Parts: sequence; C-alpha cells; structure tokens
Amino acid sequence: MTLFRRKGRDSVTDSATPVWLVVGLGNPGPSYAGHRHNVGYLVVEELATRMGSSFRAHKSGRAEVVEGRLGAPGAPGPRVVLAKSRSYMNESGGPVKQLATFYKVPPERVIAVHDELDIPFDTMRVKLGGGDNGHNGLRSMRSSFGTGDFHRVRVGIGRPPGRQEVADFVLSDYSSAERRIVPFQVDKAADAVESLVLEGLERTQQKFNS
Repeated sequence: MTLFRRKGRDSVTDSATPVWLVVGLGNPGPSYAGHRHNVGYLVVEELATRMGSSFRAHKSGRAEVVEGRLGAPGAPGPRVVLAKSRSYMNESGGPVKQLATFYKVPPERVIAVHDELDIPFDTMRVKLGGGDNGHNGLRSMRSSFGTGDFHRVRVGIGRPPGRQEVADFVLSDYSSAERRIVPFQVDKAADAVESLVLEGLERTQQKFNS
C-alpha cells in the first residue's frame, strides 16, 4: 500500500479536515540509528519516502516533521503529520504533545509506532489505548497527554536471548539475519499506519494482528 501524496501548497493547518499525527518513537542521532528501539523511526521514514518528501525541523525545535495527505492522486484524503522527536525516548512525550497542540490533534488521532518486546520479531499488533508495558516512550507520552488513549502500531522485536538485559537488547543493533527481514517488517508497519488512517482500527486489526 503506497497511498501518500506529497504536500501541496496548503499546510495541514489550513483546513478543517482532521489531522492525524503519526509519531515514530526512537532516540535521535546516528549512534542509535540501527537499534531495535528505533524501529519507530524507520517506519515513519518509510512513510516519508512514500510521500516523496523528507523530514524538516519543526518550528518548536523539538521535533522533525513531514506534512502530507493520504489518498489517490487527485482525490482529497486525510491530512497527516509524520514526526520524530529530537528528545531521547524517555522524554519524547513533551515534544509529541507540543506537536499535537500545534496541529490540533486529539489523542485518538495520534498513532505511536514503537518496538514491542512482548511480540515476536517479524510480527506486529495494532491497538487503541492501554498501558506502557515498561516502554519509556509510551510512558512519557501517557504522562504528557494525561491519557493512554492513542493508537499504537506495535512492531515486534521479541525478548532478549539468554540472560541479556532488556536495556542492552533494545539498545543494540539487529542481528545480521534480522537485518534481512527488517525492511519487510517496516514496510508492513507502514501499511498498517495507512490502513489505520484510511480504514479504521477494526479493519486494520483484522488485516495486521496476525
């Protein structure tokens, strides 16, 4: 599914059409780029590529964004803001809430894309609401919004092997075998984001909660 259209002359703030905020959770900087904890960044970067656009600094200085629409060329579609926080994972809630306020996006139209330990690698789940399950990015978002009632695209990374600490596992690169699969996993998660916006939660769960 590749339905993004590049932003035209109008800004996402110029219309009464509802805006969706899609946030890829991760840590900024090249030293974190290949980590399992940064798969949310990979997904929103894939969506930006589909739009034929690239991230730019938001005026807040605390995030990078891409603005655009979903839908077939020539047809009006939902307005979408893709975002990556410039803060570290455990402080990402503040920048995300600031973007939601700026674009007038309520929590129920926010989609957080993040890694999930309790889902096997190369699988995913989509849901609305819930706890943070020990995920620092989700915990920070719940604290900043005062609610957990936002959508989540949960990209499975599985549990660490043996006695490896969780923190060391999520802040490490994918294995060589996993790296061959990650692009397909990222592509599928990007499809799930598009489906959430265009088709709703129930239809998306039927298609992607394998």
